[in-house]
Order: sequence, then C-alpha cells, then structure tokens
Amino acid sequence: MGPPLLLLFGLLPGAAGRGLLRAFVVAHSHMDVGWVYTVQESMHAYAANVYTSVVEELMKGKQRKFIAVEQEFFRLWWDAVATDTHKQQVHHLLQEGQLEFVIGGQVMHDEAVTLIDDQILQLTEGHGFLYETFGIRPQFSWHVDPFGASATTPTLFALAGFNAHLISRIDYDLKADMQKNKKLQFVWRGSPSLSEKQEIFTHVMDQYSYCTPSHIPFSNRSGFYWNGIAAFPDPPKDGVYPNMSLPVTDANIHLYAQTMVANIKERAAWFQTSDVLWPWGCDKQFFNASVQYSNMDLLLDYINKHSDEFGVTVQYATVGDYFQAVYSRNLTWEIRDSQDFLPYSTEPFQAWTGFYTSRSTLKGVARRASSLLYAGESFFTQYVRKHPAGSICKREALKQLQSLRWAVSEVQHHDGITGTESPKVKDMYTSNLAYGMLNVKKLMASIIFDMNNAKKNGEVYSSIYSKDSGIPGATDVDQYVFVYNPLSWNITTFVKVSVSYSEMSVYDELGHSVPAQVQSSPESHSTYDLYILAAISGLSYRKYTVKPLNGKQSAFIGQSVKYKRKVVTRANQQNQQLLPVVNSCYQVLFDQNTNLMHSITERETNQTVQLTQEFLEYHVNGDVMKGPISDNYLFAPNASAEPVSKAVGLEVVSGNLMTEIRQYFYSNVTSRDYIYAVYTRMYTVPEGYDGKLLCHRIEQEYSVGPLELNREAVLRTSTNLNTRQLLYTDSNGYQIQKRPFKAYVNNTVARNYYPMVQTAYIEDDTTRLMLLAERAHGVSSQGNGQVEVMLHRRLWNNLQWDLNYNLTLNDSSVVRPVIWLILGAKDVTNILYRTSGLALEHRPVVVFGALSEDKPKLSGQLQQNSIHSSPVTVPPNLHLQTLSIPGWRYSSNHAGQVLSIRLGKQKQGDMDFTRVLLRIRHLYEVGEDPVLSQPVVVNLKSLLKGLGSVTVVEERSLTGTWDVNTLERWKWKTAQYPSKELSNSTETSEDYIVTVYPKEIRTFFVYFQG
Repeated sequence: MGPPLLLLFGLLPGAAGRGLLRAFVVAHSHMDVGWVYTVQESMHAYAANVYTSVVEELMKGKQRKFIAVEQEFFRLWWDAVATDTHKQQVHHLLQEGQLEFVIGGQVMHDEAVTLIDDQILQLTEGHGFLYETFGIRPQFSWHVDPFGASATTPTLFALAGFNAHLISRIDYDLKADMQKNKKLQFVWRGSPSLSEKQEIFTHVMDQYSYCTPSHIPFSNRSGFYWNGIAAFPDPPKDGVYPNMSLPVTDANIHLYAQTMVANIKERAAWFQTSDVLWPWGCDKQFFNASVQYSNMDLLLDYINKHSDEFGVTVQYATVGDYFQAVYSRNLTWEIRDSQDFLPYSTEPFQAWTGFYTSRSTLKGVARRASSLLYAGESFFTQYVRKHPAGSICKREALKQLQSLRWAVSEVQHHDGITGTESPKVKDMYTSNLAYGMLNVKKLMASIIFDMNNAKKNGEVYSSIYSKDSGIPGATDVDQYVFVYNPLSWNITTFVKVSVSYSEMSVYDELGHSVPAQVQSSPESHSTYDLYILAAISGLSYRKYTVKPLNGKQSAFIGQSVKYKRKVVTRANQQNQQLLPVVNSCYQVLFDQNTNLMHSITERETNQTVQLTQEFLEYHVNGDVMKGPISDNYLFAPNASAEPVSKAVGLEVVSGNLMTEIRQYFYSNVTSRDYIYAVYTRMYTVPEGYDGKLLCHRIEQEYSVGPLELNREAVLRTSTNLNTRQLLYTDSNGYQIQKRPFKAYVNNTVARNYYPMVQTAYIEDDTTRLMLLAERAHGVSSQGNGQVEVMLHRRLWNNLQWDLNYNLTLNDSSVVRPVIWLILGAKDVTNILYRTSGLALEHRPVVVFGALSEDKPKLSGQLQQNSIHSSPVTVPPNLHLQTLSIPGWRYSSNHAGQVLSIRLGKQKQGDMDFTRVLLRIRHLYEVGEDPVLSQPVVVNLKSLLKGLGSVTVVEERSLTGTWDVNTLERWKWKTAQYPSKELSNSTETSEDYIVTVYPKEIRTFFVYFQG
C-alpha cells in the first residue's frame, strides 16, 4: 500500500478542517505511442526530453511530483537515453512518492476495438518491466483519451490489483448530466458475474478532461503551458518553442492565481468531496520541465499564502494522492452495473463510431499477429519444458517472442488499432508487427526442425493463413505441412494451403491417407487451394505429407459450375428457382433469379429463416462548408445506405468435403470488374471425425475495394426474425452487451453503431443468428431483423486540422475480412459460439517444409513424439488464455524483490526460464447455461503433466506482480456494503486444485521439477 495518510497530507493539515477546497495538481504529459508522428520522431522531438528534464527537476524540489504513463516511451528512454545518475534518481523519486507510474502498460490501450487478450498482454508487458526494475506495482488507471469506455477495462484493472479507475471520454450529453448531478464518481461492477468481487471505484473527468484549461483573460496566449508546444522534427536550438505562456511575474501572479482558483471552484461544484483533481499538462508536455515547475512553484506558493482569501489550497500530487484523499472521506458511493460508455459522441453530429472500422487491414494484421504470438508462446514453452537439451538458444528465442510482444502491445494504443493514425504511423505499426511475426515464424519452424532431427539445410517456409503463401511449385518432392493447434481443446478443421497443381495425395505421420479437397483458387488463375482435414489434440501439432499423384488415391477435386450474371431487381416471387447447398447441419438456398442468398434451414430443428445479404454504401460529405464530415474517427452519413451492385455473378465449386459459393457483385450487367465478392464455404465432415463445429458454421470471406472516395461499405444481412431491432455485441471478446436501437434528434444512424470485436448477434424468441469476426468492425441494426457490418471506409475531407496531420483516411486498399455465421436455437448457438469464436481467433498455424535431400527416417517413437504424446486439454467452458515464459525476474517474496533491487542484485537481461505463466478463463456467465455455467475444478498438476512434474504453483494477480494472498484492494463503501475495509477476493489453490468460477480469469506462476 502507499505511505500512511499522515505523510500524504502532511502538507497542509489545517486546510480540510477550515472547509477549504483542496486542489491536487497532477503534472503529466500525454504521450501518444504513434498517432501523427512515429515513436522515433516523438522520442527525438520531445519524449526523451520529458523524462530527462522531469527527473532532473523533481530532484530540485521535494514538493514537486509527476505521473508517468506509457511504458513504451519510458523504457526507450531508460534503455537508450538515461544515464546511471538518472537511473539512481528515478529509484529515489519512486521511493519518495514524487514520481508515480499509473496504468503501467506499454500504452494507454483503446477500449472499443481491442481484444481482452491483447489488453492483458500490453499491461503485463509494462508491469513486468516495472516490477523487475523497480519492484513497483501500479495501482491506479488514467484512461483519459480512449474514445469511449468499455465495461471490460474496469474488470481488467481490478484483476490487476488497481484501487481506482479514471476515464474521461464519454457521451457529451451524458457527461453534462452526470456533472450537474454530482455523479461523475461511482463504484463500477463491469462484470455481471464477478460483480462486487472485482468492482472498482471509477472517476469520470469533468468537461475540461485531461488538459489544463488554457484560456487566461489577461493574455492572448494560452496559460499554464510555460514550455509551449513541442516542435517537430527537431527541438529548437534556442529553446524557444511556439506558444509559450506568459511567465509568472509579480505583476501577473495575482491574475494567474485568480484564473486558477476560479477554475478549481467551478470544478469542485461537480463533485461530492472538496478534493479537486486539477490535471496540469496535455499532449506532448513537460519536454522542458524546468520552466514548467519554476513558474508553477511561484503560483502554488502564492495561492497557499492567500488560502483564506481564495478559499483554496493547492499542492503537487500524483493520481494516487488524489484517490487516497477521496477514499479517506469515507463516503458511500452509487453502484454502476455492467453497462459501458459506448458509443461516444462529442456533439450532435460527431459520433466517434467510424474508427470501429477505419484501416481494416491494420486491424486484421494486428489480430493475426496476436494469434501467432499466442501460438508461439505455448509452442516455445513446451519446447523449453520437454527439450531442455534442445539445440535452440533460449535467450535468442525469447528475444524473438519479445519483439512480437512489443509490437502487438504497441498497436493496442488508442491511435493504433483504431485506425486513427497518419499513414506513416500506420506503416510503423505494420512493419513492427511484420518483423515480430517473421521472428516468431522462424522460431516455430526451427523448433519443428529441431524436434524432428532434420538437417538444417531442409528448407522451411512458414505461413499464417496468408494469401500469398503456399507450397512452392516443385512437383517431384514430398512437401511436409506441419499444423499446430494453439488451443487447449481437440480441434477438427480444414487448413488451406496454396498449391500449383491439382493432382495429389495427402498422408499423415503413419502413412494413412487424409481427407483433402483441391480446387481452383478464386483469387488467382494459376494456383489451387488445397484443403486438408486436420484433427489435432490440444497444444499439439500434426505432420502431413503432400505427394504428387502417382496413381494412388487422390485428394477430391472440386468441380466448378458458373451461372449467368443476374440483374438484382426485386425478384419474381412466382417464378423462383432455388439452388440448394446442403451439409448435415444446414440447407442454404440461393435464388437463381438474383444469385443472392434466399434462406437458411437449420436441419436439426427444421427451422427456416429467410436471409438475404447485400452490399451497400453510405455516401458521406468531405466538405466542411457543406455539413458534418466523416473521418478516421467520426461517421456522419448523409442519408441511408445505397445498394451498390446492379448485377451478381455466381459460381459454385463443389466436392465431397466442401462447397464454396462464389458471388461477384458488379455495378451493372456489363461491368468488366467486380467491386465486391463473397466466398461462402460449407463443410461436410466424413465419418470418424468430430464435425460438430465445422458443420455448424457458414464461413464467409469478403473482398471489398478499392472504394470510391467518401464511401463507407457495409454488408447488410436481412432476416425475417422479429428482433425488435435489438442487437447484441461483445465487449473486447470478454462479455456481451445489449444494444437496443435508440432514436436521436440528429445522427441516429451513426449513434447506433457499436464495436464488434469478436461477436454480434440478433435473435427472436427462439432463433439466433450469430456473426463471429477475426478483426474489429462497426456493427448496427438499422431495421427489424437486420444486422449490418461496416467492412471498409475510404474518406477525404478538407478540415484543416485533419489535413495538417494527414488524418484523412484515403484508404484505397482491398480488404478481405472473414466472418462466420451460426444459425440455430438460442441454447445451441450459445454453446457453439464460444468455442467457434476462439477457433476463428486461433486458427492453426501452418509451417511448410521441403526435406528433399535428406529425409529424416522417422522411427515410430519419433512419429508419436511429433504429435505431442500428452496434449494439454481443458473442458469446453474453460479457455487456456496464456501459456508462456514471461522471462522477467521477480521474487515471490515482495520484500525480497524490493531489497534485491535496492542492493543492485537484479541484473537486467538475466532471463528466467524456470517460471511458466498460466492463465485460465471461464467462458460463461453465471446462469447462462445449466451445465457450462458451473464452476470447474481443475487439477493443475494433471493438466500440465505433459510439460513435466509441477512442484510449485503461486496464484498471482492478472499481470503477475502481486501474490493474491497479499493483495488487498481498497473496498469503497456502497449502499449495499456499508462497511469499508480492504478486499481480498480470491480463493487460493490448495494441492494444485483450483475451482474456476464463471467469468474468472485466474493467473498462476508454475514451476516444474528439474
């Protein structure tokens, strides 16, 4: 915990007693990890100077304080800029409470379009560094800039051991109402199932948000920004920056004080206590901390000397100081349930719902990188545990994984995966992700070769289901396809491999024929798609051999039938010709008058739903003189969406295992090129395979673009379900939010868009249509029985601010998102979608090998070894969320950790390979399913027996920095719980047996024998 209360409030003991307002001046710099400028440009222009000058200035005055937020910048400074003296000073300032790390993640993550796994990753990445380096564990959040607030984030921060959460950007009209009624502070129960166990006190910033109000009546320059505005690309040689505030002098100090006090009093009226949080700073501030503090010192001293006259005392503070003061008031707070603060509007025509889709390609790459990292972590962990004498250098291997941890963490920034950055910053994120992905692919390939004793001159190609990768064209060598299942359940699925010929056979490790289908590729005339039916145990890999045909049984060849292009007019109902496509779960009918989907019948219940799909475009304005505009952030449609194609072409490719329906959408009957395409796949699973998930999903892959300027493309699915326009969307892949359609005076279309990170669905009393996605999209229900998904945006506008920063989203790319549809009775879809969503998120990793010269002669024993003999499997209502080797050092005794850091015993760069990080998540809410919502008892020793003999299990907080037995979070008083004490909320494990309750995420450090 923090220092005792007396120390914190030793500054002005009498102030509170005299009924004075007390302002906590929190010095901070909001440092975007990318946005307009790259990280490197920012480091050079201002970010390195922030930490150098702040540390030096804090040393000059014990009363001065500062909060540090984004760890990516701090770590770059620490590793490359800070001197040994600076480092000693940082340790000293942390001990004295003058410097405080808040949030402590690599970035301030976006809350709308990020996946919970990636939020946890970036938080753990920063927390591990802070704990290893300083023995520090952040306890407060400062989520001042994400565009809307998710209900998953408060749960996440509670699980990480935080005592209070702070947000700012919520709907303008809601904030005004909460401000007026003094309701900006509450206890938030973000998870309905975890409820009060993981509740957190939440503070919503008032209308001034995180920047100091800059208007001062006695000057035409802004006030309180004495260092001015950061200059790019180079800091000015003479130290004179644009727009530096008037220095504080005897002549103006009273005017400065009056301005500051007036603002403090205005804000105090919106809160229940006389403690006022007064943020001092803004974007890219404190690059010259000397001029900042020297002016503010004078001002604070002056106000405190005249505190009786002003009715206010002021002090430098950290976020922790402020929350400690509010906590000590012992008030009773209102409870907020699991409703989030999305979407977010700043005024009637500014709905920030465009960024749910902006830069769809980056959103897709970020998720693929995350999924590859997830696979690479568990693959490497197993290798280290099972092959301690393996030939791969573990230090180098961990560095390869760390490069992708860093890149995936970085892109979670609220101007990263959101698509709200400039093109050069988008390129920075993309190249960092590509570099990390290449490293992890190489690592996985080298582990496979090491475990198969292959000579190193066997070539290896690795691919993560990307279009341009496949087996090279040689037809005379056997090709190996290694397929790794990163999930901890047994899966049966198809993996797609591009090949250059159509006649081949596929065999498993024991030489048995494997079901496969090959067909022409829709995207290329010169290649074929080979689909291999893979059945793989949890966290295991299989090895398949693809042999050119030599007279033996071949893979099935998909036969193509092309239908005439049809004009899409309202179809003639009398003369309908319906084309059926059937597997054992669904019958899908296509209307041959229009070539569009007509209906889906769920065969088990014989329930038929009328279902059509069409592409539409919203036309948006790009001229600020003509009305509201759409940009990277905002969605401001002119009118209803308009259908884009007059004609549709149809091709059906069918084989014994799969039917692929290819629809091509043209702007008119004679157009040469299509603008949109949908490839719909349905699978037939042979006897002897578990085909439940495969059969129950209708896979769709879309090709969208390039769009015309100022168009926003949506896929609208219309059904005859009576949904009352109620939509459900997921919150960061963790829980579901109910989204009733709301009518507004202005901008109703855009304000009813919501983020879909992984899941959205509509339903009537009996039947549900689910959509599962592999990247984030905006989603809405603009009519009864309808759900529309925004797939792509291409915009340009003449708003000067957007032009100055190159934030106009002229995205001319073609995007290829994938969505899986599941239709059925509610109780059935409820079971299917959890596992299906994770199966889409974590599709198997495919690594190709050609071992032409020196094929390893595989003995039977080695073959069994290559299909890991002891898979790791959890029950279907649990998800193995993390299995990794964190590598950062710590002591399980916190006092010992702090002592060894102070004595300088922890050498940075010493990696710890003995400790495994394990996270297990319960996928269901309380009461959601009679069976799957039950608590699950897990024996960690037997779960992990394939990795070795478990000797020690320590249960930790979410990011691993607290022992849960010693973690005592503040318990804030509510009407429901009038007593206030510290809360310790976890039942800890005895004898390696853990009971996991609905929606829990449990985190463990595990040690093995040897």
